[in-house]
Order: sequence, then structure tokens, then C-alpha cells
Amino acid sequence: MDKSGSPPISHADAASEVTLWINGHVAEIGLSNGPLNLVTRALLRSLNKAIDALEAQADLRCVIVHGGSARAFCAGSDIKEFAEIFADASEKKILFEDMVLRRLARLPAPTIAAMDGPALGGGLEIALACDLRVCRAEVVLGLTESRLGGLAGNGSLRLTRLIGPARAKEMLFTGNTISAQQALAWGLVNRIAETGAALETARALALEICARGPLSNRLAKQLVDAAQDQPLDAALSLSTVVQQRIFDSHDLHEGVAAFFAKREPEFLAR
Repeated sequence: MDKSGSPPISHADAASEVTLWINGHVAEIGLSNGPLNLVTRALLRSLNKAIDALEAQADLRCVIVHGGSARAFCAGSDIKEFAEIFADASEKKILFEDMVLRRLARLPAPTIAAMDGPALGGGLEIALACDLRVCRAEVVLGLTESRLGGLAGNGSLRLTRLIGPARAKEMLFTGNTISAQQALAWGLVNRIAETGAALETARALALEICARGPLSNRLAKQLVDAAQDQPLDAALSLSTVVQQRIFDSHDLHEGVAAFFAKREPEFLAR
């Protein structure tokens, strides 16, 4: 049980390719689809249901996505499914997968991908849909689809926004993987777990995030996304609106009072 006083909640069953564990203000989505956590239609359906459950949790302050006990965080799409979908790929894979990842990206609370194994192809696309990425020092990452004549759609766009067009094109054109250290230098990952598991590092980061103003973090996520998605004037207009929400909030007044009283603030996300 965490400081919120809520008991842990587990959503999992034997047929699910995803586990969901909620402990107070933090939720963990664990991919659970074999040793490589391949992206299949079943996994996407399970991930979509987990997101449904998270959207009903108004007091969440951070969400971690991890690879569970598998060898890989996620090694990409299950290419055995491709034979069935060549003529109807948009209907049977592309549109649904893009929708699930957009929903993951649009969760109000900050999200962290914890990668203790390789994140390749569609697996890296899942990580790119999160706000922050943490990986173990030995992990490799890549959008490797071009090796099969394929292409990462949403991943190409999100990768470019993170590391720039030249580096993104090199990764896409060659299909080569990069090391955790290179990913950190390029801004693809935020932290490397030099010792221990990336999940442990992600949990520590989640606790740090949860200790800060939850309303301000949600609004900060909106502004950072708006900086990329909207024209500057529209994004600045949004910043004025959300700043007013902050100054009207209980949390800002509580934070100021706690500062002068030299105590920890008790934020209520309102």
C-alpha cells in the first residue's frame, strides 16, 4: 500500500497477454506474450483493455510499461500473422495498432517504458508512445523493419521528434540497432540502469514523479505535446489557460504552504 492509502489492485488472467497492477497512484502494465513479447492482435487487444482500466483511475500519477519476465521488452510484430493480413492490413493491423498506441500516448498521467530486454520494431514503437524511457545498460533498441522490407509507421514519426531527421533516417534506412548508451546520447532514452533492473529504476522515477504536483504534471504533459502538435500561437494560448488552472488550484496553495512550513506537501490533484 502506498501513501494514497489504496490497496494494490491486480488485473490479470491466464488468457491475457498483458498484466495490470495498480498500487495507489502508480500503475504497471506488464507485457506477457511469450519469451519475446511479440506484438500480436491478442496482445494489442489486451493492452487496449488495460488502457480502458487506467482511464477509469482518476487518481493515477504515473504508469510504467515493462516486459515482465520475458527475454525482450518486446521484439516486434509476430510476422507469422502477416500472411493473413496482406490484402487487409489497415483493417486487421495498422489502424487498430495505431489507435492503441495513440491511446497509450494520450493517457493523462506521465508514462515510463522500462526496458530490461531488447526493444525492436513494434516493441520500440510501444516505448516511443510513452513519455519517458528507461533501459538496462546491455539493451539494444531499433526500428528494424527495413531488414524485412517493412516500415515502422507511427514509430518513424515519434522517433524523428525525439532524435531528429538525420539520425532517424539512419536507423530506419539501415535497420540497425543502437546501444543503450547511444540511445541516451541521442535523447531516445532518459536514463540507463547501470546496475539492477530498468524496472527498479523506473519505479524510483515514478515515485519521484508522484511526489510532485499531479495536476501540474498532467498539464505539463499537455503543454509539451502541444509544443510539437500545434502552431506556436495556439500552444501559447493553451499555456495561458493551464497556468490559470494552476493558480486556481488547491495544489499550488498547498505547495506554497508546505514550503513555508518546511513539510512535505499533500497534493490532491485539484
